[in-house]
Amino acid sequence: MSKSIPFFLAIGFVTTMSACAKPEPEYVVVAPEPISSEPVFTGKYK
Repeated sequence: MSKSIPFFLAIGFVTTMSACAKPEPEYVVVAPEPISSEPVFTGKYK
């Protein structure tokens, strides 16, 4: 019984510290869309 009390206190302390810790920011990397030029009018038929 005397060994279980410090064990549960340690588990509670670790749980409390992990719950109160600041979360690390998530980094989101977005791939840029390929750059394309708009079509140019060169006449009715080409």
